[in-house]
Amino acid sequence: MIDSMVNMFSIVAEGSHGSVWTVLLIGFVFGAIILYSRLDKFEKMAGFMIFEDTLVPRMAMTTVAISSVGFYLMVENGFAVFSVKPVMLTGLIVGAVLFGIGLVILGKCPSAFFVSVSEGRVDALVGVIGGMVGGAAYTYLYPWIKTLIGPDLGKPQLIDFFSDYAFAVVLLFSALLLFIAYKLPTLEYRDPADFKNEDKE
Repeated sequence: MIDSMVNMFSIVAEGSHGSVWTVLLIGFVFGAIILYSRLDKFEKMAGFMIFEDTLVPRMAMTTVAISSVGFYLMVENGFAVFSVKPVMLTGLIVGAVLFGIGLVILGKCPSAFFVSVSEGRVDALVGVIGGMVGGAAYTYLYPWIKTLIGPDLGKPQLIDFFSDYAFAVVLLFSALLLFIAYKLPTLEYRDPADFKNEDKE
């Protein structure tokens, strides 16, 4: 397992992702955006789960819409590379269920955990430790797990079906996401306890 983890870090370190300072700067900016938008708060995710807060889907759609165009242009011009992972249905279904369970219990996306830890949130620290233990266990057990996660169905991409109009498809997809994000009603969930505290005041 240790050899696998060392190899993983070596691959990342040698992947020409830019200097450590550049990566840190991007991480700080990303964290600042999460803090500013309050996406690290349990109430935001809880409100989204019960359809009483639309900040999460609106932010997610806007982010994907804008970054899709930028990332496509960077890849096409040789400034970025990416690797599409194969479709393995059993693994995807089990992974999605486990991810959803963790999301509901902790009320955060993985990217928000470290931001919450920086604020001193113990629940987020538990999530980070659990994620690291789970990742280590998966790495160690992968030789046995890979036979259970289903057959490799290849690496299909949407643009494969429209290879002559790839950029147009990306623009259409981004425009559709932005339109939906704009049309979603602005709802903000508030914990019932907040109303009780206001009444007491």
